[in-house]
Amino acid sequence: MRVVVTGAAGFIGSHLAERLLARGHEVVGIDSFTDYYSRAAKQRNLAAARAHPRFTFADVDLAADDLSPVLDGAEVVYHLAGRPGVRAAMMQFDQYWRENVMATQRLLETLKGRSLKCLVYAGSSSVYGDAEVFPTAETAVPAPLSPYGVTKLAGEHLSYVYWKNFQVPSVRLRYFSVYGPRMRPDLMLSLAMQAMYEGRVFDVYGDGEQTREFTYVADAVEGTILAAERGAPGDLYNLGGGSSVTVNHALDVVAETAGMELKRRHVERQPADHRNAGASITRARMRLGWEPRTSLRDGLAQQWRWFQETQKKAASVPD
Repeated sequence: MRVVVTGAAGFIGSHLAERLLARGHEVVGIDSFTDYYSRAAKQRNLAAARAHPRFTFADVDLAADDLSPVLDGAEVVYHLAGRPGVRAAMMQFDQYWRENVMATQRLLETLKGRSLKCLVYAGSSSVYGDAEVFPTAETAVPAPLSPYGVTKLAGEHLSYVYWKNFQVPSVRLRYFSVYGPRMRPDLMLSLAMQAMYEGRVFDVYGDGEQTREFTYVADAVEGTILAAERGAPGDLYNLGGGSSVTVNHALDVVAETAGMELKRRHVERQPADHRNAGASITRARMRLGWEPRTSLRDGLAQQWRWFQETQKKAASVPD
């Protein structure tokens, strides 16, 4: 089967592309190497997929380029491309609007009238904001606290609009704090590992007692594929790691896993940061047959091993 993965050079997208290749699919990966982290890192993410004979890569800007050629013949499209980051969106809303909303609308518009089995839209738990009930089910009213969350919610709604009006068979996901090897360098667990490795103090926003639902990347990828295979068009599924823990606890596990000290300093809580997050995954369990299988401790051990290997490779490259 021919499948398209947008954002294929990203953290989750590169893992997804490799899993789909392993399952025997022909994969077209799309990315435009936008500037929120280094092009070199994204090229490294793509290395394994690019070595595969059934993988084709296209450097395409979803918000500007002609999308028809790369979508021709696609039976499933996984739409993971977008500009991430809760805090940066406060200052760069025009870029977030372009890459998360305009790009999604242009993709959906191009898919109209095509013979498509499924479009999977990768959304975010940030759309919930400070939810009133935990664990939070998909029926909760979204109330994002960040412009990023607003743009991801807009993408969800556009996917639904194109399903109801133009029969683009869209399934929507809400990822909860995905982590693991290749995690973006600007995210908390990556930053903590870097600080610990270099012996620097790591800044924790607020008191650290805010909760997050950490989801290992392999589990998120499995849920994404199951959404395409078993999800109902128009439906929406939370993908969460199975338990909600405090930031302080997650950082404790990072230090214990590495056998190193993580020096911490608590700083002022940032605007747009929600206090708690916890996923109800009953719907994904019942309708997709999905179950997260990786504990936080095991997942962080995998990420730490990858991080160490990355640091060793970087140190061996001459200046």
